Amino acid sequence: MTAQRHIIGQERKYSRATGSLTGLLMDLIYASKVISREVNKAGIADVLGLTGDKNVHGEEVKKLDEYANMRLFQAMDHGGHLCVMASEENDEIIPIPQEFPKGKYVLLFDPLDGSSNIDVNVSIGTIFSIHRKKTDGEEGKLEDCLQKGRDQVAAGYVIYGSSTMLVFTTGQGVNGYTLDPSVGEFILSHEDIKTPSKGKMYSVNEGNANFWDDGTKGYIRYLKEKDAASDRPYSLRYIGSLVADFHRNLLCGGIFLYPADLKDPKKPKGKLRLLYEASPLAFIVEQAGGIATDGTNNILDILPTELHQKVPLIIGCKEDVLKYQEFVKNNSPL
Repeated sequence: MTAQRHIIGQERKYSRATGSLTGLLMDLIYASKVISREVNKAGIADVLGLTGDKNVHGEEVKKLDEYANMRLFQAMDHGGHLCVMASEENDEIIPIPQEFPKGKYVLLFDPLDGSSNIDVNVSIGTIFSIHRKKTDGEEGKLEDCLQKGRDQVAAGYVIYGSSTMLVFTTGQGVNGYTLDPSVGEFILSHEDIKTPSKGKMYSVNEGNANFWDDGTKGYIRYLKEKDAASDRPYSLRYIGSLVADFHRNLLCGGIFLYPADLKDPKKPKGKLRLLYEASPLAFIVEQAGGIATDGTNNILDILPTELHQKVPLIIGCKEDVLKYQEFVKNNSPL
């Protein structure tokens, strides 16, 4: 069962479907194949290293970052499915060129998550989020991009690792597809993914522990304590590529944490981007039975006010995330 065949089969269940979302997903699938090809030959092609530029976040841009960003734009700009795009790598919204037809969907994407790991051959990925256009007129606007995660039509990611895998949801469960390079097709390999209600792993950069709130410190200590009745201690598993850590925890059970940085207590800051990372992964995990929070609020209920808004992210198995929120609410000290 190829991804295309499976998606079309799902579309036929809805008599009012126009095929536009299916066409959009097909374009995304093509782009991911092209990016996968370059990632898999990164060590022998001239795609490693830096471009010399910095993105909107002040981060140095990798050559493969730039390549993935351009390939996604070129694959998605002319299909007639989109009215506007936005990328983690671009300062402003990305309009659809005037010469191409406009559609009713909005695409937000992180072209290459985990790009700091490109040069050392660690799994990286592409994350995407799709919304319906909500403003009047043909052209998409900033307002169309600033929507709650709860209003997503579809969301997914592609992980480039030992194999290339596409995982996405249209709000009717989560499915995973593995790329068969011998035929160039994504094949349905993980149907109706359900994450465990409780995990045995946690993923966090403990090098930042000094800048966590007391509730987070207390929760991590709790995970490390030995308690056979509650399957503790948990095992620490941290890759440093959000999509890779999330993918492992989704399938095997676990919790990923990137809490607020309290270096300046008056201005606690999140690290991860709401629109390009937190919201799409939150939509996926909830469809799989998990949950995502910023510590207080469900990620899917946060109304963005900025294109590159950052938030804390705690995401994974439902019981684990709810237990974390208990510690934060009580501000339990280490």
